[in-house]
Parts: sequence; C-alpha cells; structure tokens
Amino acid sequence: MQSEIEVNKPSSIDAYAPAEIAIRVNSLGVKKADMAFLSLVTLGILAGIFIAFGAMFYTVVITGSSLGFGPTRLVGGIVFSLGLILVIVAGAELFTGNNLIVIAWAQRDVSSKKLMRNWLIVYCANFVGASFAAYVVTFSGTLDLADGAVRANALAIVNHKADLDFVQAFSSAVLCNALVCLAIWLSMAAHTVSGKIMAIIFPISAFVTLGFEHSVANMYFFSLFIFQPGSGFGFIDLLQNLLPVTLGNIIGGSGLVALVYWICYLRQAR
Repeated sequence: MQSEIEVNKPSSIDAYAPAEIAIRVNSLGVKKADMAFLSLVTLGILAGIFIAFGAMFYTVVITGSSLGFGPTRLVGGIVFSLGLILVIVAGAELFTGNNLIVIAWAQRDVSSKKLMRNWLIVYCANFVGASFAAYVVTFSGTLDLADGAVRANALAIVNHKADLDFVQAFSSAVLCNALVCLAIWLSMAAHTVSGKIMAIIFPISAFVTLGFEHSVANMYFFSLFIFQPGSGFGFIDLLQNLLPVTLGNIIGGSGLVALVYWICYLRQAR
C-alpha cells in the first residue's frame, strides 16, 4: 500500500519539501514499474538518444577550448545537462534515474520482479537509443568538425574510459549516479520547467566536471568507435567498462539516494 503521509500542499512558488519529494518519487516509481512494455521500450530508446545528444554537445564544446582544465570541464558539464533536461522535461525512461524506483520497492509498493523488469527493459532500450545515435552521428559530419579535432577528442574520451580499472570505474560510477539521482530529486521539488532545468544543471555539471562515469553516456561514447572499422574498440571494451560502471551507478542511485531518503522520510510510515 502506498504511503499516506499527511503533508502540507505547497504554493505554486514554494518548492516541495524533502518529505513531499519522497512521496512524489514513490508514487512515480509505482507508475514506472507498471508501465506497458511498448511505452517503456520507446521511452527508453528516447532517453538513450537524449543522453547521446548531451554527450555530442559536450564533445564539441570542449574541443579546442582555451579556458583551462577546470573551466572547460565546467562549461562541458553545463551543456551535457541537456541530456537529463530532455529526459525530465520532454519525458523519457533513463536507467540511472530509474534507480530511484528503489524507494517504492523499499516501501513495498513495487515488487522485486517489477523493479528488475523495469531496469532490464530500460537499460537495453537505453543502449539501443545511445548506440543508434552514435551510429547516425558517424555519418553526420559532426566528428569531422574542426578538421577532425572533434573525432580526436571523442577518441581521447573513450581511451580514458577504457583505461580505468574496475575499482576506478566502479567508484566513479557510484558518485556519478548519486549526483544524477540528486538532480532528478531536486527537479521533483520544482513546479515550473525553468525550476526543473535549474535544479538539474548543477548536479550534472558537477559529475561531468569531476569526471565521473555514467553507463548510458558510455554506451554512446564506446559505440561511436565500435561502428568505425579499425578504431581498435569492440563490444568487449564496452562490456568491460559497463560492468563496473553499471554496478556503481546502481549503488550510487539506489543506495546513496533512494534508500537514504526512504529511511529518512518513508520508513516509519510503511
């Protein structure tokens, strides 16, 4: 049974309080877990494409930047936020964000079977969307901008990701999805589109600036070169990165955000 905690309804100006956000996230988690297969797949593909758009934007913007290391990564993080803004405002199903469904699972409003169903379908659909976007962008000419500097920069990004060992990738992914899920959590406090966008930008900018690992973004980056003969990258390289990154994302989003806030605000009302 869903939580029936009594809360004060905020005005159109005041943000939802944390306890109210927890209830909203719980209710949304139930809806996501019950979503029809076709809708889940379609929205999952869209999310993969949306995150890829953010990654494309990021790659071009930081290429050739003379701002210096920190400022360049900060600007890149701001533009990468486009991906999650599209997911939240336009509507899509993102695996990393759906780790928040664990709040409804802990509340016993969503079964383990429904949770795993959502994660599996959305994860696979995100991969289809991200890899499709990577395949199409290889024909678009975007990678050839700045006399091929964009392609070289994308390759450098992938090489860095491929060089991470398991512990580095896992730890970075934990921190990444804590910030991603906090961005979604904060956006749930807002009443307006502009409020949601502002809530998203800072946590996402932080994870990108700090170089943390996001599984769906990595699906895009690795797929860019998997589709290019002679690039030196294959599906094994992708899988070696995705295994620790996906596990880390789950721990960061489900454990450090969903379960923590469930303990704080919903556990006593179960």
